[in-house]
Amino acid sequence: MKRSLAGRLMLWLLPLGVAAIALPLAMQTWLDDVWLSAIISAVVLLPLAAWVIRQALMPVNSLFRALSGAVNSYRDGEFNFGVHWSGNDELNDLVVSHEELGQVLRDQRQGLAQRELLLDSMIQHSPVAMLLLAPGGDGGMRVVFANLAARNLLFGGRRMEGQRFETLLEHAEPELVEAMERGGDSLFAVGAEEEGGEEQIYHLARRRFQLNGRQQELLQLWRLTTELRRQEVQTWKKVIRVISHELNNSLAPVASLAHSGGELVRRGRHDQLEHVFATIEERARHLEEFIRGYARFAKLPQPQKQAIEWFAFLRGLQQQIGFTIEGHAEGIRSRIDPAQLGQALLNLVKNAHEAGCEGSEVIVRVIPLHGQVRVEVLDRGSGMNEAVLQNALVPFYSTKRNGTGLGLALTREIVEAHDGRIALHNREGGGLCVSLHLPST
Repeated sequence: MKRSLAGRLMLWLLPLGVAAIALPLAMQTWLDDVWLSAIISAVVLLPLAAWVIRQALMPVNSLFRALSGAVNSYRDGEFNFGVHWSGNDELNDLVVSHEELGQVLRDQRQGLAQRELLLDSMIQHSPVAMLLLAPGGDGGMRVVFANLAARNLLFGGRRMEGQRFETLLEHAEPELVEAMERGGDSLFAVGAEEEGGEEQIYHLARRRFQLNGRQQELLQLWRLTTELRRQEVQTWKKVIRVISHELNNSLAPVASLAHSGGELVRRGRHDQLEHVFATIEERARHLEEFIRGYARFAKLPQPQKQAIEWFAFLRGLQQQIGFTIEGHAEGIRSRIDPAQLGQALLNLVKNAHEAGCEGSEVIVRVIPLHGQVRVEVLDRGSGMNEAVLQNALVPFYSTKRNGTGLGLALTREIVEAHDGRIALHNREGGGLCVSLHLPST
């Protein structure tokens, strides 16, 4: 049966209360003076009451001290401290709740320890070299943590914790030192020391953050050589397939028509030679344009930037292909290469026409932003499905029967050479929007 704390105290104090009533009555029968009997009873009962209350509260005080000690242990990260209470009252409920809290904290600490071990194992065995740096007392940066890849790359496999990072750089590759001096993320290549060796390409990522009130810096070094070589091989295979396909599409009919033309000459049927030669010329010009497109993509020069006013610039492009100008192009200026960016916009407008839009349905909109200019080319064609949107900017990717897959890729190269970016998305109600984000003057 559960007994409350108040009930336990009542069991201790009830005899004292009976004594407080009975003793004055008994004293009054012996003494005629009521006040004297009351004084004598108080002198006897008050110390007795203090002793009874002290005895009653002593286990409670011990329990509170134990709970306080347990809380201090929790604060220090020790969760194995136990508290016992023999009663079946509210204090017992408090002790049970305290034990349950301790068990939860023990389980959480064990889970955190397991996750830390897993994370440490993953970091230590990661192929990415990781270093955590913190300011040292001498004004330089000290290595706080380094995984195995970082040790092998920079310190011969030895532990690096506590080492001065500037001292480590004195023995590092000059390319890494130069990348560190540039600041921020960067790519750099380390030449092979042995003749016939392979050049190694690395990506350096740097992140700064606050940890326990101290400035920290995390360095990550990826060796990209293997992946880049694989991507390079895949790209060359794709280029060869595309070029082979285009060459075959043009040279096979040319060879067939040349043979047919020779047969017609031998038979004296010169009236059909005009059609034969016209078809050969058409296929030859297509192949010439195809090769010229590859050359433009491969040899895109650095942009020769000059200040332009967007409205006048777009009005000049309207003389070559039809579209409608919207937005606030008047008075907006940028520094661009007019020839390159003009070609990029003409490619986008041409794509919009090929999507089935009339000249008036193709819109070029100029929107001034803070420090930027957004140029949008909008149409009401069929748009693109999700797969095409994801690959549209990839070189050699095309859904057109005779497409080379270089138009949007070349546009992307031009825009990024102007420190801008390009984005594509489908419009509500149908059609496509191509956005060019370019720096303004």
